[in-house]
Amino acid sequence: MARIEDYAIIGDLNTAALVGRSGSIDWMCLPRFDSPACFASLLHTPEAGRWLLAPAGTPDGGNCTRRRYREDTLILETEWEVDGGKVRVIDFMPVRDDAVDLVRIVEGISGEVTMQMELVLRFDYGRVVPWVRHSKHGISAVAGPDSAYLTTHVPLEGRDKRTYSEFTVRAGDRVPFVLRWAPSHEREPRRIDPFRALTVTESFWLEWIGRSEMAGKYKEPVERSLITLKALTYAPTGGIVAAATTSLPEQIGGPRNWDYRYCWLRDATLTLQSLLAAGYTEEASAWRDWLLRAIAGDPSELQIVYGLDGARRLPEADIPWLSGYEGSLPVRTGNAAAPQLQLDVWGEVLDGLSLTRAAFQDGTVDSSWDIQVALMEYLEGAWDQPDNGLWEMRGPRQHFTHSKVMAWVAADRMVKGVRTSGLPGPHDRWAALRSEIHNDVMTKGFDEELNTFVQSYGSKELDASLLLVPRVGFLPHRHPRVAGTVEAIQKGLTDDGLVLRYRTQSGHDGLPGDEGVFLACSFWLVDALLGIGRSAEATELFERLLTLRNDVGMLSEEWDPRAQRQLGNTPQAFSHFPLIHSALQLHQGEAHKSDTPLGHPKHPGHSSGSTLRNDPRLR
Repeated sequence: MARIEDYAIIGDLNTAALVGRSGSIDWMCLPRFDSPACFASLLHTPEAGRWLLAPAGTPDGGNCTRRRYREDTLILETEWEVDGGKVRVIDFMPVRDDAVDLVRIVEGISGEVTMQMELVLRFDYGRVVPWVRHSKHGISAVAGPDSAYLTTHVPLEGRDKRTYSEFTVRAGDRVPFVLRWAPSHEREPRRIDPFRALTVTESFWLEWIGRSEMAGKYKEPVERSLITLKALTYAPTGGIVAAATTSLPEQIGGPRNWDYRYCWLRDATLTLQSLLAAGYTEEASAWRDWLLRAIAGDPSELQIVYGLDGARRLPEADIPWLSGYEGSLPVRTGNAAAPQLQLDVWGEVLDGLSLTRAAFQDGTVDSSWDIQVALMEYLEGAWDQPDNGLWEMRGPRQHFTHSKVMAWVAADRMVKGVRTSGLPGPHDRWAALRSEIHNDVMTKGFDEELNTFVQSYGSKELDASLLLVPRVGFLPHRHPRVAGTVEAIQKGLTDDGLVLRYRTQSGHDGLPGDEGVFLACSFWLVDALLGIGRSAEATELFERLLTLRNDVGMLSEEWDPRAQRQLGNTPQAFSHFPLIHSALQLHQGEAHKSDTPLGHPKHPGHSSGSTLRNDPRLR
């Protein structure tokens, strides 16, 4: 199988496809990110579905000579230099209107190259072979609720339940292929002009990234991360999925394989802070609105994760007919962690809404104040309960220190909502609760002997989430307990200088096996080092993390320091958002609190978003 870092993403803001260096599209779900896959060879063999387009005579396409995204777009260009000539394949998905289109254009650059095309359509995660018919313009494929149509002018041949073509391109030739999807009960969707679609798609992405207010040393990696995150946005609702894939392993051959094609509430604040800082207020507003819709209802039933449209039921199931990425089983759909009690989420939500109140000042968050009050009132009676924690532990519930810290955050932001914004509420009572929680954490969550905050009350275990203590404002960065925690994590919770979430050997997560270093946690260490005054060390770590991106700027969830390869679902929003956040803080030379808009003009020492491009500190 290809390595995880061998893949690039293309998408239409409703779903996405992963394209390998071999020229094979090995993963795509239709019509949404969380729909069943029609190409699932990423988690099995080509028999589970793929679309290969590459020079003939190379096993499974071989590896390309080079690839890149066209300028600052989501249009992928893959090139091969072979005996006889040079050829390029352009892959993209036009931004969705009324149909799903996947376009591949073969361009002859020099000489003469014979190309091979193999289309293996398998609906329902590789399980269903469609009925295929030839037509004047290509083929149609139908099975159950799905239909797909391939349009091209080169001859197609069907054998072994696959569709093949072999053709020759010369310098200047352009051979297009367009794959369209529609519900099987509807008529065939209109055909598009692939070359006009290419021009329109390029214009869309260039206009979108042109709104970025980034400048300076890290402009390129930040803007590539922004484009990647835009690709993970489900445009109809504004939700942002955690990743485009399911079941890519955190340990090769192990069982830590999860479905990340959903929206996590704990991403809320980091998402908002990063988008706002880069000038993407429209996307930030859409995410805020998605958040408000998702949390509406009984505050005791707040979930950690929701569907793209805010759906709450995400039942977890295994797909036994798929063999898994490099044999990593099980392959899962849905997520059983959705109904877990994770008390930190209440704090994340109220922190995010406090941030948007400061950034937007449009009354939208204030109009949802009643919901926020209801969430706080529930938390008042629940904060001291054990829970499953930030990392969705599947073992026994515990009193996780991070969960208590985030309960403090919830109370703190609600007090500020009353005292700073003039909103109604029992601020004295919440202030008293804030003090009570703070004392509780300082007494029970800190180990004097180890000089560090610990994963849970009474334990000796470390946890990367403790790096967030200063970010959320629980303690200032220069507090000795913060410095002690940073140093303890550097010494006891790193592998090759990169940060683990926690030591899996403790058995608290209820799962066998191990995992790689968690990339988001390493970015948190960057922020913490900057905050405690070790800026050179922070910069060195950040720039090392940039080298872990693949050749087109994508990060997955984790990194294996031994095998020097990416692990986990990809591309991972929870890796790219902290990359943006860390880059901005390094640019500005200071660490920011989570409820402070980066660059907000009302905060001394911060440049406004509208003037970020001209800030001399960014040059």
